[in-house]
Amino acid sequence: MSKPTNQRAWLLVLPVLVAVAFSAVIPLMTVVNYSVQDILGPDQRVFVGTEWFRKVLRDPELHGALRRQLGFSLAVLALELPLGVALALVLPKQGRAASVCLVLMGLPLLIPFNVVGTIWQIFARGDIGLLGVAVNALGFQYNYTANALDAWLTVLLMDVWHWTPLVALLCYSGLRAIPEAYYQAARIDGASAWATFRYIQLPRLKGVLTIAVLLRFMDSFMIYTEPFVLTGGGPGNATTFLSQYLTRLAVGQFDLGPAAAFSLVYFLVILLFSYVFYTAMTSTQEAK
Repeated sequence: MSKPTNQRAWLLVLPVLVAVAFSAVIPLMTVVNYSVQDILGPDQRVFVGTEWFRKVLRDPELHGALRRQLGFSLAVLALELPLGVALALVLPKQGRAASVCLVLMGLPLLIPFNVVGTIWQIFARGDIGLLGVAVNALGFQYNYTANALDAWLTVLLMDVWHWTPLVALLCYSGLRAIPEAYYQAARIDGASAWATFRYIQLPRLKGVLTIAVLLRFMDSFMIYTEPFVLTGGGPGNATTFLSQYLTRLAVGQFDLGPAAAFSLVYFLVILLFSYVFYTAMTSTQEAK
């Protein structure tokens, strides 16, 4: 006898669907609507088709912001992934020391983004900040408010300090999930620490690292609050990333049409890069 199906179970999912529609789908449709219109006033709109998309994609300021954004995101991945794996490897495996280390490591993740920017704004000052005073004492002319390279490196260092613990905690959980039998077999075979990492730990971390790459890339590609508080996008446009460019269009210049068009392009770019990263890493795992 076939068991009857109770379709009323879908009613349990209905509140979630309503919440998603209200918080995601409806605002997205509004942005799509603005991206093909010229907003002249509250009740005055003119359909312009793809004009705003062509205008935004030809903007040289957008091209510069995209180059800075890609460079920043790739630098974040190149630094935070190895550091996170290294920290996970040296953390205590169990006991009270492991608990204390994990709590201390997770503290930067609990700090709000605007507070992180404020902390580093003070920390990196050349007159009173510990970092700025120390670097200048070593003979380097460091001033993140006037030098473009100093500002870019300061934002990068701030992001590494803020988010490397996330990668480390993910890798730590992956390492703790490896059965002890693997390590026992390695010790019996006389494997070195590097061989154990290369052939046991790293292959078992690939799934965790895939998640870490996707999370850190998407988050670094959308970074806004920290560099805005720290440098305001300057000096010049040195730390003006795509999010600041979008905010300048929408809020600073109130160009809702171009801002809506660029926000859609921005979303598609993040989606495309995330898909490429995910496909490349999963295909590498399947090949091995």
